[in-house]
Amino acid sequence: MVVVTDAAAEKIKSLIDKDGHVQGGLRMGVMGGGCSGFQYKLEFAEGSGEMDHVFETKGVKIFIDMKSGLYLNGVTLDYHDGLMGAGFKIENPNARTTCGCGESFSA
Repeated sequence: MVVVTDAAAEKIKSLIDKDGHVQGGLRMGVMGGGCSGFQYKLEFAEGSGEMDHVFETKGVKIFIDMKSGLYLNGVTLDYHDGLMGAGFKIENPNARTTCGCGESFSA
């Protein structure tokens, strides 16, 4: 469903360890907003909801609600740390267009 790069997995694990979310994982979602219609949401969660798709990859648990799963199927979650800043990057093959800043997309 979602491809998590080694860099993203390592960063997620370090943030989970730092924040004490030992039993939790990363919740990925899509919500309305941004200049293109949809934007991504990443947050740590202690556990899954009853309607979540849950999978584990590279030692990281990922929680995705069913509705967001329609937009996140096949995405790649990566992490970059460079001179221009650091952060997670989502590459979505389902996005028809993205905004100039890359923060939102249309499907």
